Amino acid sequence: MNPDAPRHRAVFLSDLHLGASHCHAAELADFLDRLDCERLYLVGDIIDLWWMASRRARWTMAEQRVFERLHAMRRAGTGIVYIPGNHDRPLRHVCGLTLPAMRVRRRAIHVTADGRRLLVVHGDDYDGITQFGNLQEKFGDWLYERILTGNRLLNRARRRLGLRYWSLAEFLKQRSGAAERYIARFVDAGLADARRRGLDGIVCGHIHRAALFERDGLVYANDGDWVESLTAFVEEPDGTLRLLSHRGDVLAELRPTQGATAPVGDAMRRAA
Repeated sequence: MNPDAPRHRAVFLSDLHLGASHCHAAELADFLDRLDCERLYLVGDIIDLWWMASRRARWTMAEQRVFERLHAMRRAGTGIVYIPGNHDRPLRHVCGLTLPAMRVRRRAIHVTADGRRLLVVHGDDYDGITQFGNLQEKFGDWLYERILTGNRLLNRARRRLGLRYWSLAEFLKQRSGAAERYIARFVDAGLADARRRGLDGIVCGHIHRAALFERDGLVYANDGDWVESLTAFVEEPDGTLRLLSHRGDVLAELRPTQGATAPVGDAMRRAA
């Protein structure tokens, strides 16, 4: 870890898809090497058990570096909360337990330094296709894998030319009306869930579309993924919320609520 790196109050990562061929584990390991935080939320699809169960298992030195860095962070005092998603769904059977390295929760409530209460959940509950599964899901999975293969080959060529990472998959999704409508419905469902629970917003993943904004007084934060966007969502010590690229660039920011009272005690509250 870089000793000059700023210390975040909380960091949220999801959709790492470790074990799948499209995971950018090397970039993730480099990001973790520079990371210093009080609390780390792993918001689902961390290990891609779907991929490993249906295809040839893949585990590289970069993925091993990721796990070694997570263990080092825990030993250094970072609290780790694991919220399983749909690709690591079997881990939901141990939700509620405190394991030697982390707490496993179905969902959580994170209380920011300025008192905002944010629902932390993977997000597949808002997606009926992913939740129940059918032929449409299988076709979508097949098509998405082909797009990610093109994404990987394209960026391999860009690296050789000295160019920065660029997401072909995100480019195609932005030009798909159906994809944009699905993402809009997903955002609406997440914000509606937070509102029903009397909370101030939501932090999620699942749809591989990083975003941070405020709508009707509610925060929507999607921490993105590590197969397309290579992003993380962080809270700074003063309650500032930021969406970061894997290089540490600030992609979006929400300032703290003015005049709010900082919460006392643990920043994470367990949710049912």
